[in-house]
Amino acid sequence: MPGIPGVGDAGPAICGDNDSVDTARPGAGRARYAYALCCAVLAVEAVTETLMRRTGVVGLLVLLCLAALASTLPVGLLRPTPAAVAAVVAGALSDSVFHLLTVGGVAAQLLGAYRLGRRGWPPAAVGVGLPYLPLGLAMAGPQRVPAVLLAGLLPTVALAGLALRRRREDAEHTAARQAAEGTLLAHTARGERARIARELHDVVAHHISMVTVQAESARLTVPGMPPAGAQRLSAIGDTARAALTEMRRLLGVLREDIPVGPADRRPQPGLRQLAELLDEAREATGVGTRLILCGSPVALDPGVELAAYRIVQEALTNARRHAPGAAVDVELRFAGADLRLLVRDNGPGSQAAPRDGAHGLLGMRERAAAVGGELRAGAATTGGFLVVATLPTRGLDPA
Repeated sequence: MPGIPGVGDAGPAICGDNDSVDTARPGAGRARYAYALCCAVLAVEAVTETLMRRTGVVGLLVLLCLAALASTLPVGLLRPTPAAVAAVVAGALSDSVFHLLTVGGVAAQLLGAYRLGRRGWPPAAVGVGLPYLPLGLAMAGPQRVPAVLLAGLLPTVALAGLALRRRREDAEHTAARQAAEGTLLAHTARGERARIARELHDVVAHHISMVTVQAESARLTVPGMPPAGAQRLSAIGDTARAALTEMRRLLGVLREDIPVGPADRRPQPGLRQLAELLDEAREATGVGTRLILCGSPVALDPGVELAAYRIVQEALTNARRHAPGAAVDVELRFAGADLRLLVRDNGPGSQAAPRDGAHGLLGMRERAAAVGGELRAGAATTGGFLVVATLPTRGLDPA
């Protein structure tokens, strides 16, 4: 596997030997060094125990030390599968020829078997204890016990590592599947938003554009039109163009591929635009519309200002629709941590008021609740219809 540090020098990988995969994990380098150090300590223990348990000619001692090293060092130097095979074969030969098994050698073989199950070739985990099986059958007396134990312990430890490996792989596959499902869901939602935006743009924008064109055409082509009528038609065209601009701005949130011009990048309206909104309402209805300010104005969260603007805009629309010709007062009261917003008209009140479940009132309540406020609407005690919204001056806490 060229290109992965520390892997290309270890020789060709055996099928299923994925120990190199862990080199990309966080802290894998430190873990490999600690593992190699542990194997070195086991090798020193095995050589020391061999020298303490056996005496004789130097050549035999050297051979015994080499056997002790062969049963420990491969576990820290080779890949999982060849490391486990080499350590177990060396330990079995040492037991059969010299009748010598060290504590370090046994520990290294068990460690190699566990590593074989975690990262090595899975079929080898079942047969890792086979070299000790004929020794357990051939030997007699106390020498038979270690061979029988290792013949059973080695595959057990390897299968335990294999089970943990399967659990880790299942968790990774589940996480990958969930990530893919989330990406697919987000892509589907993005496509649906684009489809809705496309439909709205194709249908609504066409009709609004036609309103603008017809208003301008009527103002310019109808002879003898009174100045007031021409002014009303011009106002209709301006209102239609403003509605088209706002609609395109909102569609830009749903659909990223809608071209957005410099005029569409302007900020969302706030309390500073209330005077313009009331001027437009006054020109459209021809009746009095007042803006009353109480208290000292403070800087508000942009979301709160937008909610207040939209509530006033919807309240003025409802007044024009259900109480035509009625004067409207818009009052802003800054008191402490709250902004109290009142929109009152002198129309017929509850007789012509919209139903409580109407979309206009429901939308105003939702806007107020979205910033942590509340809204009440109903007939005023002095006559007419009253909308009262209480909004926090600092907006909704993100927590």
